[in-house]
Amino acid sequence: MIEVSSLTYAYAGSRTNTIKGVDFHISRGEIFGFLGPSGAGKSTIQKILIGVLKQYGGSVRVMGRELRQAKADYFERIGVAFEFPNFYSRFTALENLNFFRSLYSCETEEPKRLLARVGLEDYGREKVSGFSKGMKMRLNLCRALMNRPEVLFLDEPTSGLDPVNAKLVKELIVGHKAEGKTVLLTTHNMNAAEELCDRVAFIVDGQIPLIDSPRELKLRQGVKKLVVEYKENDERRTEEFSLKCIGRNSRFLNIIRDKPIETMHSQEATLEHIFIDVTGRKLD
Repeated sequence: MIEVSSLTYAYAGSRTNTIKGVDFHISRGEIFGFLGPSGAGKSTIQKILIGVLKQYGGSVRVMGRELRQAKADYFERIGVAFEFPNFYSRFTALENLNFFRSLYSCETEEPKRLLARVGLEDYGREKVSGFSKGMKMRLNLCRALMNRPEVLFLDEPTSGLDPVNAKLVKELIVGHKAEGKTVLLTTHNMNAAEELCDRVAFIVDGQIPLIDSPRELKLRQGVKKLVVEYKENDERRTEEFSLKCIGRNSRFLNIIRDKPIETMHSQEATLEHIFIDVTGRKLD
């Protein structure tokens, strides 16, 4: 669905490239995540992919077309939701969606139905000026889904959302994937990336040092141990066991059979720890 080869980009007036020879591909029906600190190049790559920045080096093909040659019909087939959404604040939510709907020549979703999908069905006739950031983020997703896009670009899609609405948005994203559509998201939120993404790319200083699935990264970088917390004589005790042949470890078997177990965790690495180990940088 997306094929990027030897991608470079330098902003006007800059002597150095912001993007420095990036290669990646994204399959149809995949949720792909870009993880990186501010200024790493995530937004620049996203702007290239949505057709805003065209003077790039290398090749960028989306849906089989080199983006330098993309015409207006390209925007009929993609959806975009930035982290800081802009709406007409004096318009209601429905007025905003109906206006954006009028810009498409393709088949579109019914605005009221979209509002219901993000829990805003009771706010359609409310002016957007009174919306919280979380409400605007959900309305922004409605706008991005209006044209039933084949590729959906999302920037920090759960930012400003409470846990209930974050779950609702994640379910919408997964549902979009289930329809065979492709999703590319950029985020600082490692939990969201781990929960949603089939694969993630770490990006820092305009380069991608690592791409893989969250599961494979955690298995590869983690410690193959199990930590067990249990009670003995009213005291909490902790023991570690190697996962190798753990089913034949008599000490482990005795503990789980005879002791009140409080917690039991394998020691896989978190995505954040992996990112720091690989890039030497923190997400901020």
